[in-house]
Amino acid sequence: MTTVYWTRLDAPVGRLLLTADADGALTSLSVPGQKGGQAVQDGWRRDAGPFRAAADQLAAYFAGELKDFQLALSPQGTEFRQRVWAALDAVPYGATVTYGEIAARIGASRAAVRAVGGAIGANPLLIVRPCHRVIGADGSMTGYAGGVERKVWLLTLEGALTGQVSRRSPAPAPGPSCAPSGDGCGSPPR
Repeated sequence: MTTVYWTRLDAPVGRLLLTADADGALTSLSVPGQKGGQAVQDGWRRDAGPFRAAADQLAAYFAGELKDFQLALSPQGTEFRQRVWAALDAVPYGATVTYGEIAARIGASRAAVRAVGGAIGANPLLIVRPCHRVIGADGSMTGYAGGVERKVWLLTLEGALTGQVSRRSPAPAPGPSCAPSGDGCGSPPR
């Protein structure tokens, strides 16, 4: 049986669930209520140790101090999904792209935009792999597995949207910030 590590981190967008493989590479990051998000499974090992770098980088991101995550990632997905997710990694902080632009970046046909949208929606690494930066061709805030309100909040944090929402958390008042002491500790980044 493959070892899966997990921990929870409190963040301005709600309590995050992170999983990692036996080598400590991040395999998922889920937010509360996420469509298709992870749930802790029997046999998983709760251990904050493998998530120290992720916790530090997420805290810096939410504080507006980090623009690019430098973490070992190991999400599971088809070759097509992996190509789409790699294209997401190339979308810079504070920028947005359309589903059609992602399709073009991976060499997919115009007819494949729907499949690209499905792959983006299946992204298991919310926030770290920036699927929130993908918007509709008309500029609309189309679906986001973590909820459109979170998507708008993240884009506002990054400066991609201005004047649309405050920088307040879209989720209920967060608990401790992204410190990996099992359940987290500290104050939310401001």
